[in-house]
Amino acid sequence: VLDKVKNVTIKGMGIDKTVLSFKGQKDGAEGIRATADGIVMEDFTIMDAKGDCIKIQDATGVTIRRLKVGWTDQHSTSNGSYGLYPVGCTNVLIEECEVFGSSDAGIYVGQSKNIIVRRNRAHDNVAGIEIENCVGADVFDNLSENNTGGLLVFDLPELQVKNGSRCRLFNNKIYNNNVKNFGAKGTTVAE
Repeated sequence: VLDKVKNVTIKGMGIDKTVLSFKGQKDGAEGIRATADGIVMEDFTIMDAKGDCIKIQDATGVTIRRLKVGWTDQHSTSNGSYGLYPVGCTNVLIEECEVFGSSDAGIYVGQSKNIIVRRNRAHDNVAGIEIENCVGADVFDNLSENNTGGLLVFDLPELQVKNGSRCRLFNNKIYNNNVKNFGAKGTTVAE
């Protein structure tokens, strides 16, 4: 947990060289949870968190780069909801990541402003990439394949931030998103 700190960088030696495994996690709902302004996470793998792999909340200046994030068991309702999960954030950059196995969305950005999601690969999630109730998102040059749904952008009425706008999606490759829905019953994506 990184709580109320600033300008923290978590840097590994590279995808598959630095691996954080949360298999068998007993406490906590996330692998990494942060409310840190100016946070940078890059060059590592994070696997098998009990809940979300990485959740960043209410932070300004979020950079997530060259991460591999997911669950060993594919298409399992018992997997965590989100791989990468910045929510309520401003100035978010997610690039060159691979995210898989999420029982909700692999890459989810919600109730945030000024977002770039580029050059990522999302596969074998319920939703590959999801932009929800956001303002000013550019989502481009991503590959979303073998999910239930490839790329979703929408507003939900019951959330605190309403009226998402200025979300642009371009140059994305969205293929074969026909995986049977394995979202937990009662969730939006399960429907």
